Amino acid sequence: MNRLIKFAFFFSAVLIFSSCTDLEDTLEDALVDQFSNDGVDTGGGGGAAGATLASYNKLRDGSAGHGSYFSTQFVSSDEGAITQKGGDWFDGGIWLRMQRHTYLSASGPLNDTWNNAYNGIGECNTALGGSLSASEAAEVRVIRAFHYMRLLDLFGRVKIVTEAATDPPQSSRLEVYNFVESELLDVLGLGSVTAAIDLSGSPLGTDANAYQVNQFSALGLLAKLYLNAEVYSGTAMWQEAEWASQYVLDNGPYQLCGVGCSVPNLAKRPAVASDPDELEGYRAIFAPNNEGNPEMIWAILYDESGAGGMNFAQMTGHYGSQLTWALQDQPWNGYVALEEFYNMYDNNDIRKEHNFLAGPQLDYDGAPVIDYASDDDDLALSFNPSINELEPNAQREGGVRLGKFSFKIFQRPDMDNDYPILRLGQMHLIHAEAAARNAGDWSLALPEVNVLRDRAGLGPLMNMTADIFHDERGKEMFMESTRRTDQIRFGKWGDAWWEKAADSDPNLELMPIPQPQIDASEGSLTQNPGY
Repeated sequence: MNRLIKFAFFFSAVLIFSSCTDLEDTLEDALVDQFSNDGVDTGGGGGAAGATLASYNKLRDGSAGHGSYFSTQFVSSDEGAITQKGGDWFDGGIWLRMQRHTYLSASGPLNDTWNNAYNGIGECNTALGGSLSASEAAEVRVIRAFHYMRLLDLFGRVKIVTEAATDPPQSSRLEVYNFVESELLDVLGLGSVTAAIDLSGSPLGTDANAYQVNQFSALGLLAKLYLNAEVYSGTAMWQEAEWASQYVLDNGPYQLCGVGCSVPNLAKRPAVASDPDELEGYRAIFAPNNEGNPEMIWAILYDESGAGGMNFAQMTGHYGSQLTWALQDQPWNGYVALEEFYNMYDNNDIRKEHNFLAGPQLDYDGAPVIDYASDDDDLALSFNPSINELEPNAQREGGVRLGKFSFKIFQRPDMDNDYPILRLGQMHLIHAEAAARNAGDWSLALPEVNVLRDRAGLGPLMNMTADIFHDERGKEMFMESTRRTDQIRFGKWGDAWWEKAADSDPNLELMPIPQPQIDASEGSLTQNPGY
């Protein structure tokens, strides 16, 4: 994926309240400063080599494909669903249960999510048992902590395995939280996070290579952990989350991808005049040629020829979408966005146009795509926001489709788009929320939210509440596997949406521990309460 990306940044005024002058200047600079990706290694393995390569490669498993981590996060939230279209996509009812929060411990996707995490942990433990430099060992420990952070978030009570061929007892959720926190603090050379963060004792580097863990990605991950600390541990850590995210914002070499930050549009069809030549700003962050994007802090490398695992086009495209971009294989017509989530965006929001495939669909030559098996009166394929039902006979073209990680002409089933674990836009949202919660004043989140809205072509908000922030965060972070966690943190996991009924069972905030794992544990794993 060593294709040249040229970034040029031009002045773009960002209107924020006059009372926020200093932050306004800082954030405007973040949008307009020049960025160079000269010298950044974007080769195979994401810049990692030797003994750390397998640890990095395992990050791809389930992170941006069907059937594991991404699927459980997306389908269980109010972002989207996998609708049953007659005989297609019933799959034993697992996705219907995921959407309705009636998930079972026998769910195959939950078991795959568990296995992918522990396979990644196993690779990290193997690497740490070998001969690594101090910096390599620190990188691998951060990767391992990331896997445990996913397990902490989804399952809570898991085994903390730090050596190969060992079987420790099951830990409490608090113990897993404490382990992740201690690992990240240790590799950063910190005893705790304070207002005066000094990373001079950390073996991690500071190079802006998004494929390799550095001080900023480790500290950013810690900020994300602290943002959810009250859910995980019972103790809020808003101040620590604010300090950690502020350090990344102030000291990291990253820039928001705004006006002038662009890449060629690899999905441009020669006969379709409405296809832009370039993808700019928000659109460029998630493109197939997004390597070297200045907003990426830590990203998972995907490549169609040697680093597979991202298959969003197959997951969401209609069968006829193969003709739209001359795709190598026919898509599966599965994943759709929920109408209420789609309608949360303003119509003039750049993110709405980019994140979703909506309306009439054209083929490579600009002609309407025809669905000869259409279940309505119009054979021309058009993605409608409304979805008639979750099951058993959802319409074939019901629901807008997932387009945030955009496609390219002649695309293979495995995509080229790198997937963000942490990016600068997310760090602004973490900092804004932590500062607001710490001070008990949601207006403190306005400046950073308004900078992201400005990039999306929207005017500034004049007031802020927790509910408004929750919506703004959702619009920015769609498809980045944060929505489920956000809904739980904001107390909205039990709300009703579409075909999911309201519930008040706090046990549903954790997924059931997969039954195959309990069965294989010979009594050393017990089920989460409520299952």
